[in-house]
Amino acid sequence: MKIYGVTGYKNAGKTGLMERLVTEITSRGFTVSTLKHAHHSFDVDHPGKDSYRHRHAGAHQVLLSSATRWALMTELRDNDEVPLADLLAKLDPVDLILVEGYKRDVHPKIEAYRAENNHPVLAQEDPTVRAVASDCALDVTQPRFDLNDTSAIADFILSEVGL
Repeated sequence: MKIYGVTGYKNAGKTGLMERLVTEITSRGFTVSTLKHAHHSFDVDHPGKDSYRHRHAGAHQVLLSSATRWALMTELRDNDEVPLADLLAKLDPVDLILVEGYKRDVHPKIEAYRAENNHPVLAQEDPTVRAVASDCALDVTQPRFDLNDTSAIADFILSEVGL
């Protein structure tokens, strides 16, 4: 499986770019999965639901299943966060896995950048950032794309991973 990241600071446009890339790349006939890092605690479950009650009773894993999807939740409790490589190994084989976040990991990435946020440009310091998608001109050595030029960004990523 090929892996490519979309990274950047908060409110840089990562999620919107990810969404557009999934639509664009799957429309070209490729299978795509995504993996998103959250810097905060999150819950896909809600108080009062059976699965929530199972987890809060102490279950290590809870698997939900229906006719349309299934989801496996694993409670880490006081254990360390699972490394990206271990999480990637849990995904079914597809043509491309797009990873949102994980800016400090070593996989190839494109940086989403918005001028209004006035954050440092990761590409200037991080050799794993192969290109920048921004809403402004930037002084970078990597290729730069308009943040909304999804087709060109998809072309670049697919070329980078050999698809």
